[in-house]
Formats: sequence, C-alpha cells, structure tokens
Amino acid sequence: MQLRVPRGTLSSLTVVSDKSEKNIVMIKKVLMPLPHYGFDPTEVAIPWKILHENNVAVVFATPDGKKANADETMLTGKGLGIWKYLLKARQDAVNACKELESSPSFNNPISYKDISYEEYDGLVLPGGHDKRVKDYLESKVLQSEVVRFFKAEKAVAAICHGVVVAARSIDAETGQSVLYDYKTTSLLQSQEQAAYNLTRLWMGNYYLTYPEITVEDEVKSVLASIDNFITGPKPLLRDSASNLKRGFVVKDRHYISARWPGDVYNFSFEFLQLLHADEYTHDT
Repeated sequence: MQLRVPRGTLSSLTVVSDKSEKNIVMIKKVLMPLPHYGFDPTEVAIPWKILHENNVAVVFATPDGKKANADETMLTGKGLGIWKYLLKARQDAVNACKELESSPSFNNPISYKDISYEEYDGLVLPGGHDKRVKDYLESKVLQSEVVRFFKAEKAVAAICHGVVVAARSIDAETGQSVLYDYKTTSLLQSQEQAAYNLTRLWMGNYYLTYPEITVEDEVKSVLASIDNFITGPKPLLRDSASNLKRGFVVKDRHYISARWPGDVYNFSFEFLQLLHADEYTHDT
C-alpha cells in the first residue's frame, strides 16, 4: 500500500504534482539519525515509508556508520507476555520495517561525525526506549548538529524519546536547549509509567530508559515554561493513514513533535507538509 498525502487532511492544502500524478515533483532530502540498536520500528519505518513514497530522500546516520537495528521486542512482541498485542509494533509498521531493511540508504548509513546540516532540508528524530539507545540520546556530536538545524530554521520533527535528543541539544550562544522557547510534546509520563507497570514483574525497568527521570520531566526541565509542554488528548488508540483523528502533534514554527507510535501518521504527514511548505498551494 502506498502512503500518499491523504486528500483534505493537511489544512486544505494540495500537493503540486506532475501531469501524470505518478510522482510528486517536490524533491527534498532529510536526515534521520538512529542508535546502533533499539530504535522504535514504527517511529522509523512509517515516516521513512511516507517520505520515500512522496519522493523525499532519507539519509540515515548512526554513531559510527554501521547499520542500525530495530528493537526486536517491539518488532516481535517476544517477552511482552499477555500485553504483546497491545504494546508491540502494529503489522503495518512491521511490514514497513521489512521494506526499510531493503533500502540502500538504511543499509549504508553515514556516521554522526559526517553529518553536515547544510546538505539537508529537514531532520527527523525518532524514538526508542531500550537502554542501548543511549548512544543516540547522549551523543554530543549529534546534539551539536541538531543545534545547527534549529538555528538554520530547517524543518525538524521529533517523536517520543527523539524529543530528548532535541531537549539535550544546547545552543552554546544562549546556554539553553534549542527547545527552550518552543511548544512541544513528548512521550508522556503516564504512558511511560503505564508500560513499565504492565511489564515490570518480568521485564524489570525495560520501559524506563532512565529510571531516575521520565521523558516528560526531562523535556519540561529545559523549557522556558512548563506551559510550553502540551500533553494533548488521552493517547488511547493509534492513528493510521485512514484515521488521522486519533493522532496528535504539536507544531511550533519549523518544529513538530509527537508522543508515541500512535501519533506517527499525523507526525509523518505534518512533517511532509512542513518540509514542502513553500511548494503547497491553497485550494481555491
């Protein structure tokens, strides 16, 4: 199934396409950094698929340029016990991840040190909660590039733990996080604690990347005001290409954020719109 921009879902905007409508004319290039292991398959594969099928090139980056690997628990549900079908990646994401595995760009990532923000039109920061994602969440090299993307006001999208990368990206000129005066969301404390409580008897703190602090609390700590953190409606059901109403994103200028895999279709389509903001035309 191809994931073209849904008609009438993006603020009554229409995509400029060629006469055959087979390929979207707008060519863009975005960066998606990943950890060695543990990226969330939904938050990587679905945005990649939507961008790729709308003629946007995605370049992947890892700490040392070696191929990344998804969190197997999220892909297969192994170890999740009775909560397997509630917590694991949905089949559409699993299928998209299989497609991703055959992508040349995914199999040949660049290293963080080789990122040059000038080469890209946008940046996608996906999530993942396995503790091995810390080589992504804690990379100073990556954080310095995130600062450059923000200062250049390029399109940036962060979802779930990906918002932590942005929160930790400190502008040396101000001493503040790049998110300091932005409105944002992220994985909610209620979501993080719920997943932990459902599985802690046999999985320990697998769902707590940093047991000492939740994602929401860390993100709030870098903002000018906690009022800039937007929780949105209760995240009960996941969105889809055919049901975007279930998802939620926060958009502030050139920055988009979302909470969890259940927001990923809204997140991806809104980022696509932002990426091509100068190439959309209003319906008349």
